[in-house]
Amino acid sequence: MLLDVRMPGLGGLDLQARLAERQQTLPIIFITGHSNVPTSVRAMKSGAVDFLQKPFNDDEVIAAVQRALALSRHGRSDSAVRTEVERRLAILTPRERQVFELVVKGLLNKQIAGELGAAEQTIKIHRGRVMQKMQANSVADLVRMAERVGLSKGIGPTTKAP
Repeated sequence: MLLDVRMPGLGGLDLQARLAERQQTLPIIFITGHSNVPTSVRAMKSGAVDFLQKPFNDDEVIAAVQRALALSRHGRSDSAVRTEVERRLAILTPRERQVFELVVKGLLNKQIAGELGAAEQTIKIHRGRVMQKMQANSVADLVRMAERVGLSKGIGPTTKAP
């Protein structure tokens, strides 16, 4: 999206803020003939891809648009992967989810069994199902998936299942 900082009515920075509130992740390139450092810093900190001062040439605009498109493709790809990991997590049973979280924390089967009050063999079965449902080949895959959806930072102590 190409936005001028000073548009009639809703200014470019205000539109950028509204899009962010609505979690619209369009890449934005600002153009302006009237700018100052605080304005450009605000735009860039809020996620603008570029900030072009008038007069600018066609090559500058084309380069900025190409960067924006590349970022957009990358963002859509990340979003698709995150959505797929979330879909896989949703099919885990509550117990499998607990096992997943503890595996990602780095606990061994014996430790997970102790934490959840279950037999180690039962945990091995749950862990196998987690690996299968999450389509993971290793614990490292599970950790990457947890990081992708922001779980690794928020995983704390689990509650014992009934």
